[in-house]
Amino acid sequence: MATRTDAPTRREQILREAARLFAERGFHGVGVDEIGAAVGISGPGLYRHFPGKDAMLAELLVGISGQLLTGAKQRLKEVDGAAPEVVLDSLIEGHIDFALDDRPLITLHDRELDRLRDSDRKLVRQLQRQYVELWVGVVRALYPDLSEPAARSAVHSVFGLLNSTPHLARSGSLPGRATTAALLHRMARGAFAAAGSA
Repeated sequence: MATRTDAPTRREQILREAARLFAERGFHGVGVDEIGAAVGISGPGLYRHFPGKDAMLAELLVGISGQLLTGAKQRLKEVDGAAPEVVLDSLIEGHIDFALDDRPLITLHDRELDRLRDSDRKLVRQLQRQYVELWVGVVRALYPDLSEPAARSAVHSVFGLLNSTPHLARSGSLPGRATTAALLHRMARGAFAAAGSA
């Protein structure tokens, strides 16, 4: 989830460990007791924070979709009036932070989204669509000849590229965060440039 400078709350600790364990072993491969042990409380003690694993999964997936959207809106405010290249760079940087810092959530989304209740899954999709549309507007400001459907396809393609981080290598074996972030940024910009020049 989003990087913070202050100490995480117990609830955030539970969610972080649940995400890690769910990503490693699958939703059904992890018990409440294991999540509790990872944060130093009894399994039943988790029920003071969440009614069950389903609620943890929903909060993780709805939460990260909301955080991405909120973060993108904040970045757009911070660079309001800047050149389109600067605005796009800011969005890319924000998504790279997510892709590098929240790798278990990417895995979790890919594997477990269908396990959410219909209402939660629809909310995730709604938040994701809003997030994509923010990017589409920025991409088209930089590449005005790019049609809206083509810009949307380019955005989804870049998300696929950036969200590949769980598959790049074992945790800790990437070439270093700054180097990886710079590489991903260049690749994302290259993909948009290719789409814009088509």
